[in-house]
Amino acid sequence: RMVLAAMKQESQTMGPQVAMFQKEFAKIFEVKHAFATSNCTTAMHAATQVFGIKPGDEVIVTPITFIATSLVILKEGGKPVYADIDPKTFNIDPAKIEDKITSRTKAIYVVHYGGQMCDMDPIMAVARKHNLYVLEDCAHTAGAKYKGRPAGSIGDIGCFSFHSLKNITTLGEGGMITTNNEKLYKRL
Repeated sequence: RMVLAAMKQESQTMGPQVAMFQKEFAKIFEVKHAFATSNCTTAMHAATQVFGIKPGDEVIVTPITFIATSLVILKEGGKPVYADIDPKTFNIDPAKIEDKITSRTKAIYVVHYGGQMCDMDPIMAVARKHNLYVLEDCAHTAGAKYKGRPAGSIGDIGCFSFHSLKNITTLGEGGMITTNNEKLYKRL
């Protein structure tokens, strides 16, 4: 019934079903705001622009990810700086992040790899200590939790994928941005 209602609406891309989906997604993922996008890459592009990443800025990122996580940084002229992974989880190793921070570092982009969330408490502590933004690439983790907190609700912005190979899909493509940060919400 809902699929037919969506197919009959005047707009297929930003109609009332999308607004309802955003509202429900925000509620389920325990964030104030959720914005539908065409895909996760677009979500990460928007986040990178909202963070104000400019030429010469550095962003710490994991080397174990889809290329889009680095490409969105490069598109804005920024430089991806790779911090090593924890070989047990394949996620970025929080202990390896601080050594990579310089005066040009503006953000940390974590990827919750293969359905398993990163160790977010030490990552957020380092980010707050150095006044850095944190982007959560949640393409693999819709529904995952870290110490009871959903993916996409801990960092400054979460980015989700609804590609046909992910665990939530919107008929082939789609993405979502989540945030609790009012300043970033207004920029988005």
